[in-house]
Order: sequence, then structure tokens, then C-alpha cells
Amino acid sequence: MSNKFDALKQNTESSDSGSGEDDMNNGLLDLGPVDYPPNEHRLQHAYCLWYSRRPNLSARAAAGQGYSSQGYSQALQLVGQVATVEQWWALYSHIIRLHDLPLHTDLHLFKKGIQPMWEDPANSKGGKWVIRVRKGQASRAWENLCMAMLGEQFMAGNEICGVVVSVRYQEDLLSIWNRTASDQITTARIRDALKRLLNLPLNTTMEYKTHNDSLKAWKTVPTPTKS
Repeated sequence: MSNKFDALKQNTESSDSGSGEDDMNNGLLDLGPVDYPPNEHRLQHAYCLWYSRRPNLSARAAAGQGYSSQGYSQALQLVGQVATVEQWWALYSHIIRLHDLPLHTDLHLFKKGIQPMWEDPANSKGGKWVIRVRKGQASRAWENLCMAMLGEQFMAGNEICGVVVSVRYQEDLLSIWNRTASDQITTARIRDALKRLLNLPLNTTMEYKTHNDSLKAWKTVPTPTKS
């Protein structure tokens, strides 16, 4: 198993001191071939874990800056990759707990070869289900969501690209990305599986967003006013 957890911890600490997005990027987009140790339980797909610190949108808006794929990719940190159940638990046991992560932090668990970006070819025509979770409840839900994906429990074929947990101020967000936003039958199947696998309360807020709509929203930045 390849593991960049130490780099994740260092970047988490440095980002709190205002070091900037560029310090978080080491240019690493692939950790090379995955390992398949004998006698371990092989997953159907290999996965990569990514870390990112979302840029301050209000500051970017004040500077007249919108979304850029280059800027976002610079904020991504590839932490590790797993190909067996044992590798997953070894990596997961060393991940910083969600309540210790700074605000506006995201953890992304995606199939190897797919970057957690809207523009990635596997994601460009897709979308995501977003679930809003009360503070303090995201850790268990995130663990269950990862296990459901690794265990192929969504019964959605090759549609699932990855899952994300987003640490925010008043609540946390869980999301699952799929390839084809226009496939309403599959997106509905994923929604129903989420409700069942995560045992979500009836009043849980769920929303489906296409990546194209998300990209448009990010690119719409208010023009700074001049006094």
C-alpha cells in the first residue's frame, strides 16, 4: 500500500497557518502500480484517497477570481491508494479524524484513474447526490459510505466514481459521484441505496447536482464593486 498520510498531516497544519494552496500540491497525480499482497482480500477496483482544502470563496470573489481547474488541482493532495480490504483499513486507521480536520476540508475516495474533479472524463457528464449531516454524525456515515462503495453495494455497475466528505461550519456534507447524470433510473437507485445503507432519517436533506451545474455556479463570481 502506498501512503502519503504524513504529507496530509503536514499540509493540514500548514494550511491553518495561511501558507496558501500552492504549498499543498506536490505535483503527485499517481502513486504508481498498486500492490496485491498474497492472502489479502482483493477489492473489485483500486481506489485513491485525496485531500483538499477548499479555497476561500469570498476572498476569491473579492479579488475577482472564479473557479479554475488548475487552481483546484493544486489544492488536491494524493494521500494513498488501496487495492485490498486490509490495505483500506490500514490507511483508514491513520487518517486524521473528521472532527480534527479544519473547516472547508474535503476527503475524496475515488477509483484509481479518476481525479475528484468535475472536468475528469469519467465525471464530466455526471453528477452527485449530496447529503447534509449534522455535526458529530458524519464520521460513522462517512465510514459506512466508503465501505458501501468498496463493497460494491450500490448495484450501479460502473456508474460510481467516488465518494466525498466535506467538513463545514454548521454541518458536514457527504456526496457520491456517478458518471451519467442523465440516467435517472440509476441515479434514483443510488439515492435509494444511500437511504438504506446509511439508515438515513426521514428528514435528511438530499439533493442531486450535475457537475455541469456545479461548474457553472463556481464560474459565476460577483464582480467586486469599487468605492
